Amino acid sequence: MPLQTLDVRGQPAVRLTLSEGSTCTIALHGAHVLGWTTADGVERLYLSPDAVFDGRAALRGGVPVCWPQFNQRGPLAKHGFARNMPWRVEPQDVVASGAVRLVLADSDATRALWPHGFRATLTVTLTPQGLRTALDVVNTGADPWSFTTALHTYLRVDEIAEARLEGLQGAARWDAVRDVRHPEAAEALRFGEEFDSVYAAPAAPLRLVQPRGTVEIAQSASCTETVVWNPGPALAAKLSDLPDDGWRHMLCVEAARIDEAVLLQPGAAWQGWQQLSVR
Repeated sequence: MPLQTLDVRGQPAVRLTLSEGSTCTIALHGAHVLGWTTADGVERLYLSPDAVFDGRAALRGGVPVCWPQFNQRGPLAKHGFARNMPWRVEPQDVVASGAVRLVLADSDATRALWPHGFRATLTVTLTPQGLRTALDVVNTGADPWSFTTALHTYLRVDEIAEARLEGLQGAARWDAVRDVRHPEAAEALRFGEEFDSVYAAPAAPLRLVQPRGTVEIAQSASCTETVVWNPGPALAAKLSDLPDDGWRHMLCVEAARIDEAVLLQPGAAWQGWQQLSVR
């Protein structure tokens, strides 16, 4: 089915639809995946109803692309500028069926923030029971530069108290809430208060288990960390673009490259991806 163009809360977007009924919607602002609905009608991503769609602010929910900086670990604004820039859609005749590709290249606007030549491409691929996001970055300039990144995926849950995340037991963990480091002892993570941790990414996929079904979460080896975040009730109440109870319906599980920045030489390329599969 051809790519559909549409307007989402006043912002341009595109939508992929497969013949069996699953859909994926992506805003051009930030190449931001806004939603992923499987053929059973279940929305698998969380998008805050209070997200600000003004073409400037970062969007709360979906899959923000954090690049070329993760969080506040550098001189740029939090999570870099890619999620706040307009991307362009590649013509569908050069993209595989069931996929859409969006591109951001250096411009006067990006060079005012970060003086480097680059081409970033986000390829979003929809399958009957899966969603894959892949970020490709190429150094198009004359000098080497480095970056950190994350695919900051907000997964939707019916009720966070009934959800658990499996697969991180034994992984090295930095607990950002308490600023302590230790191996993860729990066989399954459960949530109720603020949770913000960076893990050494395990080789096997994670499993988000809840009553409506299980989502398997895999990521490329080039994404050496997995970030798990839920704001909990106290922080959620302070976030203007998240309802006070929004924390109960979301869990961020992010494919990330944080602890060791990627160094790209002129002409070199890097790819990182995350694969979500409903089981």
